[in-house]
Amino acid sequence: MSLPKTLAEDVAKNLVMVARLIDEDPEGAYGYSRVALRLASRVAAVREAAGFAAYANQKYAEALAEFRAARRMTGTVDLWPLMADCERGLGRPEKALDMAGAPEVHKLDKAGQVEMRLVAAGARRDLGQLDAAIVTLQSPELASNAVQPWTARLRYAYADALLAAGRQGEAREWFAKAVEADKDGSTDASDRLAELDGVEFVDAFDESEGENDGESESETEGHGGQQAPGGPDEGREE
Repeated sequence: MSLPKTLAEDVAKNLVMVARLIDEDPEGAYGYSRVALRLASRVAAVREAAGFAAYANQKYAEALAEFRAARRMTGTVDLWPLMADCERGLGRPEKALDMAGAPEVHKLDKAGQVEMRLVAAGARRDLGQLDAAIVTLQSPELASNAVQPWTARLRYAYADALLAAGRQGEAREWFAKAVEADKDGSTDASDRLAELDGVEFVDAFDESEGENDGESESETEGHGGQQAPGGPDEGREE
């Protein structure tokens, strides 16, 4: 609303493209975010979008700068966990832990506090403090049977930390709980669980193609170039 109408529309179109592409094509999203940034660098939403796009491309220094700018403009603490995770990405886990203990964390909503807990646990793991990472993730949100938007990721992180600490039985239990909560497939918990159970997935289509190719070659050689009954086209429905 602070921009002239035509400029506002151009900026909005670029922000929409950032949102559309950020998961599937982070580089494309980053390109659109840079255009929006050139057009309206004094708009908080633009700085925030630029931060997310840079973060998705692992440009952590740039993301941190954009998140800080957006925070200065809005005065909110919503981006605090992401800023802390940028510090991790820059190889400064101690700084991330300092931020996890800052007063700003108490101003976050429940989702933000869970996100901050995940970042702090990751920082502990960066420092090789596996037991501390496990303890960091233990919380009422983890123990709750209610499924919230963050539940699958929290359970997954806990399972992964347990596995890293060599507690395979407990890890399997929590990967299974993560699968129960992960309705939209936001984690690969089901694959991790199958791996722990020794289940190996095989591409049945490729396997059957390979078998049929071998069978066809053998039959062709054995019948003077004429295809024998029951060749590769038979049973194709399977």
